[in-house]
Amino acid sequence: MNRAALAEMLNGQTTACEPAKAVLLGGGDFVIWDGNVPAQQLAGIYAARLRRARRRGTETLALSATVDILTRYGTAPLRLGCISTRDRTWAFMLFLTDDASVVLACTGVRQANS
Repeated sequence: MNRAALAEMLNGQTTACEPAKAVLLGGGDFVIWDGNVPAQQLAGIYAARLRRARRRGTETLALSATVDILTRYGTAPLRLGCISTRDRTWAFMLFLTDDASVVLACTGVRQANS
């Protein structure tokens, strides 16, 4: 997938989409990984990350909304992607359909070393 095609798919699914798109179009690194993971498994993982982020005071964007979206997709297979700022201060996780044709959710997390 190319940068422009991915940017076109970031259309306000969550409030993290616009910042993720800006990072992508500004030259941030991105990857869409091969393979799929059931949405319910991802919902559990990201719910735990949300709890941990709240406990630690880690800044996030749309993490709660992303967990809600992942929960709604149940057992559907999803593909993962990531967009990172050049300085690695933020990472935006992308959750796409299994064929990577649609972004379903996006969340941003400020990285601990920043």
